[in-house]
Amino acid sequence: MIPLIVMLLLSAVRFTSAAGFEAVDESGGFALPKPPSNQAKAAALADVASGRILFSQRGDEPMKIASLTKIMTAIVAIEHGQLDSTIEVSKKAAGKEGSSLYLKAGEKMTLRDALYGLMLRSGNDAAVAIAEHVGGSVEGFAFLMNRKADEIGLTHSHFMNPHGLDEQGHYSSANDLAKLTVYALHNPEFKEIVKTRVKTAQNPNESWDYKWVNKNKMLTMYDGADGVKTGYTKQALRTLVSSATRNGQQLVAVTLNDRDDWADHRKMLDYGFAHFPLTNVAKDGEHVKGYPFETSGSFDYPFAKGERDRLEIRLARLKEGTVHYNLGYRGQISFVLDNRVIGALPLVADPELEQMGRQENERPTSAEGRNRMSFAAALRSAIKALFMLGGG
Repeated sequence: MIPLIVMLLLSAVRFTSAAGFEAVDESGGFALPKPPSNQAKAAALADVASGRILFSQRGDEPMKIASLTKIMTAIVAIEHGQLDSTIEVSKKAAGKEGSSLYLKAGEKMTLRDALYGLMLRSGNDAAVAIAEHVGGSVEGFAFLMNRKADEIGLTHSHFMNPHGLDEQGHYSSANDLAKLTVYALHNPEFKEIVKTRVKTAQNPNESWDYKWVNKNKMLTMYDGADGVKTGYTKQALRTLVSSATRNGQQLVAVTLNDRDDWADHRKMLDYGFAHFPLTNVAKDGEHVKGYPFETSGSFDYPFAKGERDRLEIRLARLKEGTVHYNLGYRGQISFVLDNRVIGALPLVADPELEQMGRQENERPTSAEGRNRMSFAAALRSAIKALFMLGGG
């Protein structure tokens, strides 16, 4: 089986070309379940598997984000650094104001331990030490942060430092932070760090080890909570990103400037799990009925009530002789909700069925090379469902 080419969906998407996707509004004219009230100036809720933004309140407004910045710091450091490499704490890092691990100049620790201190205790000294180690300087690391923001598609964010202390030109939005956290939670190292409640690490200056207790109270307040970061500055006020997993579905909640964030996050997560359950649409290796093709990879999506009935499947076939065809690809299935592509899977050849098919006449295709139909209708009807996903 040719491996699935994974595409991270950061909101509802429209297929624009073989090269990428375009974020679009998801409403489609249909009313979604009413979200709970909250005290936040801005908020967002997202499903991690699909990246769908389930709820957004002033989600694109650029705001101060305090230590939520460290979500970006951590994922950039994980991707660009060697976790077992040794960091040496500079005088600049040791003297950084704000929340601290109380590191000493000249002290050494692994990048992995520094990341635990960064995310569990929000150490600004650790943030600077990590930035200098990975990026060469705070400025060099900020460049990497902004480059990563561009790669992920964060359109209302700009980073000036790795710690989140208030600084002109340093900001993000609730939607961008949801997208960033969805991206980061697909990294197993990041995922493990942010769900950790207590971490011990070697202390080279004392006879006792460091013991860092996670500041994120959601880890003990909410069933299934598994991340991610708290924040506070005088300008940003209380900021929080949390995550939780139930029944195999992980959600991310974001609030900015929220005086009652713990309670609001519980309500937001409850709302998401209750109204947008993650549903399997296609399994890896499912056959496309009537064709010698099968899906490469699976697709799950968090549908609100009634949305699954409106789902359509569109199939596009590759021409024989193309590079991708010769590699075993046969086309693509797109999943369409209210005229918006919410996901896609490559189709690969089923050698046994394809060999049988060569003995039959070629099935005609439309001039556009694709047919479309209602997924729900295909399941209910016994008529000729050209592109229905069938059991293998």
